[in-house]
Amino acid sequence: MSSFTDQETKQTRSREWKMFLFIVIFLFPILSVIFVGGYGFTVWMLQLFVFGPPGHGG
Repeated sequence: MSSFTDQETKQTRSREWKMFLFIVIFLFPILSVIFVGGYGFTVWMLQLFVFGPPGHGG
């Protein structure tokens, strides 16, 4: 015997779908942009202060 009624199950399922769509449409793209931007900024700062600009190995 389940403690959930049909209405509670539908609400839970609806909430799960909304969270899934939020994660897929908003959260993952935003985190991807932040991650790639942060990596690019890190490489830029390292080239500026530590390693110098890229060039031939000579």
